[in-house]
Amino acid sequence: MNSFFNKAAKGLLAVAMFAGVSASAFTEGEDYVKLEKPLDVPQNTLVKVFSYACPFCYKYDKTVTPKVVEKVQGLKYVPFHLKTKGDYGEAASKVFAVLITMDEAKGVSLFDENSLFKKAKFAYYKAYHDKKERWNDGKDEAAFLKTGLEAAGVSEADYQKELENPKVKELLSKWDAAYEVAKIQGVPAFVVNGKYLIYTKSISSIDGMAALIEELLKK
Repeated sequence: MNSFFNKAAKGLLAVAMFAGVSASAFTEGEDYVKLEKPLDVPQNTLVKVFSYACPFCYKYDKTVTPKVVEKVQGLKYVPFHLKTKGDYGEAASKVFAVLITMDEAKGVSLFDENSLFKKAKFAYYKAYHDKKERWNDGKDEAAFLKTGLEAAGVSEADYQKELENPKVKELLSKWDAAYEVAKIQGVPAFVVNGKYLIYTKSISSIDGMAALIEELLKK
């Protein structure tokens, strides 16, 4: 009987020790930092600050971001495009804001294969990073717009019309905050609930990133 209780006590001690380790598995200043000025987003969100001209943003969107969001139940993905990076940063922000607004109006997930945003985003990623397209180094915005709009199947007339949508203008205004976040460690930058910036150097696996997000969502 004593042997049974000794084993049970050891088991409980092990559980307690494991719980203690789990609770302190992530450290502020090493794994994440609290933003001095939070982003204006709802709860249960993961903001990704990105740029079409960022190679690591491309890699994360291909292999990490969708899988992480899928792993964390109830998590909403909120992209913020950084208009200050790349010759066409501002033009890209306008295209993305229009297409996100159109997707949301139709109830289409930004990860869905039918997402206009996703089609344009990967068209730009592939053109810039795989094909080394530069659209005359900032001197041919029409060609740049054509790449994204054709991929999404949106006419320039519809694009120009949608630019006047108050929701598009509101989204672009919110994205201005992306610059201050990007200054901390560059892009991609992942922010949980608009408050906690994940240090990407601390990410070693999709499961680990999902666990960190889940912990930060509870704060």
